[in-house]
Order: sequence, then C-alpha cells, then structure tokens
Amino acid sequence: MSYFCFDYGSFGIALIPKMMKYTLSILLLALVLTACSSSYKVHRIRAKGTMPTLRLPGEKALSEPVLPESAPASDTLTIKDEAGNEYLIMRAVRDEESGEMVASEQLQAAVVTARFRHVAERGGQIELAFQISVSDSLMDSRWQLRFFPEMRLLGDTLQLDSVFITGKGFRKVQLRGYQQYERFLRSIARDSAHFVDEYQLEVFLERNLPQIYGFKSDTSRVSDEAFASAFGVTGRQALEHYTNKMLIQANARKVGRKRRMLEKYIRNPIVHDGIRLDTVLRGENGEFIYNYTQTLHTRPRLRKVEVVLKGAIHDEKKRLYRIPAGPPLTFYISSLSSFARPMERYLTRVVERRARANTSCNLDFAGGSSDIQLPLGKNEAELYRIRAILASLLENESFDLDSVVVRASCSPEGRYSLNKALSRRRSERVCKHFQQYIRHYSDSLRRYQGFSVDEQGHITHAIAVPRIAFVSHSIPEDWEGLSEAVAADTVLSESEKMRFSALCALSDPDEREGAMRSESFYPYIKRALYPRLRSVRFQFHLHRKGMVKDTVHTTVPDTVYREGLQALMDHDYQRAFSLLKGYEDYNAAVAALALDRNAYARSILQKLPSSPRIDYMLAILYAREGNYEPAVQHYLDACRKDASLIHRGNLDPEISALVRRYNLKLSED
Repeated sequence: MSYFCFDYGSFGIALIPKMMKYTLSILLLALVLTACSSSYKVHRIRAKGTMPTLRLPGEKALSEPVLPESAPASDTLTIKDEAGNEYLIMRAVRDEESGEMVASEQLQAAVVTARFRHVAERGGQIELAFQISVSDSLMDSRWQLRFFPEMRLLGDTLQLDSVFITGKGFRKVQLRGYQQYERFLRSIARDSAHFVDEYQLEVFLERNLPQIYGFKSDTSRVSDEAFASAFGVTGRQALEHYTNKMLIQANARKVGRKRRMLEKYIRNPIVHDGIRLDTVLRGENGEFIYNYTQTLHTRPRLRKVEVVLKGAIHDEKKRLYRIPAGPPLTFYISSLSSFARPMERYLTRVVERRARANTSCNLDFAGGSSDIQLPLGKNEAELYRIRAILASLLENESFDLDSVVVRASCSPEGRYSLNKALSRRRSERVCKHFQQYIRHYSDSLRRYQGFSVDEQGHITHAIAVPRIAFVSHSIPEDWEGLSEAVAADTVLSESEKMRFSALCALSDPDEREGAMRSESFYPYIKRALYPRLRSVRFQFHLHRKGMVKDTVHTTVPDTVYREGLQALMDHDYQRAFSLLKGYEDYNAAVAALALDRNAYARSILQKLPSSPRIDYMLAILYAREGNYEPAVQHYLDACRKDASLIHRGNLDPEISALVRRYNLKLSED
C-alpha cells in the first residue's frame, strides 16, 4: 500500500460570519457547493472517460544490472573479425551538435507507447517495471484515489500492492477523525478511583469516624485486617459504599461502544504497512507518475505476464466512482531456457535370459513328522501365498517358469542324523504337494480356456502349461540362520551373545547343541528363535520367453535426463540443475547459466565445439565477470554466424548493457 498526499485546492469555503444567526446557513451552503462540485467533477470524469494509464518507462528508468568494472578499465576494446583483422571498439557515442565522439551515454526517451516489452529472467527472478500515470483532472484535495494493479499469469491473478493518492483535504479529515477517536478513548476511565466520591467519603469519615479520618494525614500503611478490627468495617467496604455505580455503568457503556465509535470517526484508516519505496515523479503536464517495480519468481511454463490497473475515487464518506480496468501491459519473458537443446540420451542395459525369484514360508510340522497339516499355525495362509506366487508365474507374459528349488530346514533340537532325514522328508513332501497343485491348476486352466481343433483334427489347448521340475534340497540344522537371529536379537545380552559364538566353534553339531542346553539363555532361544529355523525356502528359476541368447545388450532412453531437460524447458531451474549436473553437457551448462552458477557453466561451454549459441552464452558469462573484451568478441562472433542473435541481444540485460556501453549497432545484413 502506497500513500502520497497532494494539495489541489482548499476544502470548503472558509468565511468569517458577521452575525451568528447566519453561521448555520453558510455552513450548509458550503456543504452543498462542495457536494455539487464533487458530483460535477465525477460526472465530467465519467463522461470523458478519463482514466489512469499504465505505461512502460523508458530504458533509462529501468533498473539494469550494473556490470562489474574490469581491471584495467575497458573503454577501448581490440576485436578480431573472421579474417583475423583487428579493429577497435570505443565506449563512446556521437554528439549530434558537434559531430564529435564523446564518452557519454545517449539519453533515452522517458516514456514508450508500446503495450508490451520483453523482459529477461535471471537467477529464477523477473523484474517488471511499469508506470502509473494519473492526469491532473483526476485529482482533488477532497479525494483519495485508490489504484489496484493486478498481475495475470498462467491463468491466475495476483493482487499487487495498492497505490493510494490522498488529497490534503481528505488527509485533514482523516487526521481529524483520529483526533476525535482519541478524545473518546481519553474519556474512558482506566482507574477505579475516578468513580469514588472522595468528598462525601471524607465528610462521612470526619463526622462519624474521626479516628479513621485521622489516617488522612498519616503516611503509615494500615492493613485491611487491622483497619477492620479497629473500626468494625473494612477499607474495601467503605470504598464500595461511596463508589458511584452509575459512573461505572456509564464507563462500561463507553467501553462497549469503542468499535462503533472507531467506525464512526475513522471511516478511512491510514494504513502504514506495505508502503512501497519506488520513485514518484511529476510530469510536464502536472500529472502524477509512479514508477512501479515488481519482482516475480519464475514458474514452470511461464512465458507471458499481463499487468492490469483498476481503481476507485473515494471521498471521506463513500466511493464516488469505480475506475474500470484499462488495457493491459504485456511482458514477454525472455528466458535462457530457450537455449535448451532437445536431445535424447540412452543407457545401455544388459538383459539376462534367465531370472531368479526367491521367497520363503514358515510351515509348522508336528514333532518328528513331515506331513503338511493345514490346522497347524499359519500353514493354510502360507500355502495359499505360495500357490498365488506359482499361479502368477505360470501366467506371466514375459517369463516361463523352468524349475522350483525347495529347501527345507530344521532347528538344532534333537540329534543331527534324525534332523537330516527329517528335513529331507519335509522338502520332498512339500515338492509333491505343489506338483499336485500345479497339475490341478493346469487342468482347471485348460477347462476354463477351452480347446480348438485344427484342420488335421488335432486338439490344441489355448494355454500349454510347461512341465515344472521341483528340486528337493534340505538343511539338517540351520545354524547359520540361528547365528543371524542371535546377532539381531535385542533381548540377549552382549555377554550371552559372545558365549553363544564361542559354543558355535564346536565342530560337532550334537555336542554344540548339548553344550548350549546348559546355558541360562537356552530356554529363550528354544522358545523364541528355534521356530524361525523350521522354514521352507522356494527359489523360482525362469527364462524370458522367445529369448535364445543368455544375454542381450539393448539401449533404453535415459529417463532422468529426459526429466531434467523437461524441467529446464519449464523454467524449473533448480530441479533441472539437480538432474542434469552429473552429465556436464550443453543442457547442464544452460541450467547452470540460468542459476548464475557461472564457473560451472563456463567450464562446460569452453570444452564444447564453437557454435553461435555457445558464443552467445560465453558473452553473457564474461559480461557478468566484467571481462568485456572476450564478452564483446564472443557476442560479435555469435551474431556473425547467426544474425537472429542480434535481436536476442536486446532481451538479455548483460548483452544489452554491452551494446549500449560500446554502441554496438549491428545489422542483420
């Protein structure tokens, strides 16, 4: 919010009446004349369509990047052409009156009439500069002009800081309202002593309780308890008796009216927050000119920004006129992302013919038994899960299932020889169970899919389920799994884990398990860890359908690079740089240049083969460093190879500053 106060005439008619009986008539006449003049002025504004205008400032009013000075100062440069001939470029312009070359800058026009401008984004930010021009006929001392610029981009509308132009008479009324409200606040009593009738209290005490009245001149403090014990009444009771209840109620009513009185006296508050510090000018014709600048953070896919101005005219009581929105100013965003080079990168991927998938299930067996019993533990759920895995592999469109390796294991409890035979029987029993399942599954699948008869009368099924080999393996006692479970356990102490590791050094498994039985931690291991070792592991061996060779090398698009390039073209430079920086190529340099990571960008561009765009970007980099000679050399080289970059130089602030500094008037011819 911006406030500016100007005096454009007096408020009302100040007359000194000769007779008091005419005072009211004169005041009424003044108010009528004032109201009529405001109405007439607003009517003329509406009839003529007088509006504030949005316009573009001249180049001199824009905030350009200040190019750093190199050492030594480079007012004269030595540049080479394509043939290697050297010539000089001086920082100078021709004086129109004398015809001499002088080291001074050419003055630019203060205002341009175009409704659009190209602006460049740098470091992820865009600076928009425009002017709000207000005609003198729109201003009045009794008015406040309120302007509300808004920015339209990507289908969204953003409200910018408002600009208020306040007449002196309007501000005088504002200040008078604040004074009246302040007087009202001062009339509200904040101390309860204001409600005590001190005179009557003193009279009462003097007549009836002279002992108490004697305390009037005594500076010593008397507690409320001592006061009450001496005179039979507390000080609080005496004070409440002579407190005026009507005054308290009246004061409370004032407190309740604070909000209403605020709205009555201060109809147009003075806002101090959000005051802009841009330049205020007065034009040759007395118009008010406000130089407005707005910094905007770039957004993905941002190409264009429109600025529209709305407004209103207010007097001290109401809105007199709503100023309609005028034609927009359009800013086209010139971005370094336009230098991005659409390209695809590929990764070499090795495709293996064979594949492998692993899983395990915990099946509970009765002691010393290899029979699969569904009611035990979670056997039914575990078996259902393995069946679902087998079904998905059989119906897989990319792989064929060749074989399944089933490996059953036992816990160390009992003799090793018995556990060895038991684990083998359990593995074989699980293999037979799932072989039978696959047989039933393939039969039901054939019935569901049906069959067909060819011309020779042969019956062919829609789906041919291959023969799956089940290979039985066993682990008599899974000591390796037990060691891993003990190491990861949080109940066993470190000393107990060290004792367990020492027992594992015994080579004979029966001797090892027997020694462990005498340890204090054995009951816990038997109860908590042994059940995990009675597991059945499945290993599925597959191969890719239709693939003969064991390995095939293929290329696939690099999706990370593709995402980085898309982020760069969407102006999302932080994401683009994070994805592309590892490639250290042309597009990575463009992303770095857009984020002012100049050293990184230059280290890449200097290694790449010369091209017009690379020369142009190097010119930007050297200009940012204040190294003007190579900056101008690269810019001229780029324009010789690609004449379209001459126009582009007017859009990038680093290059346009070089063009003005050395008067580089280039032609596409």
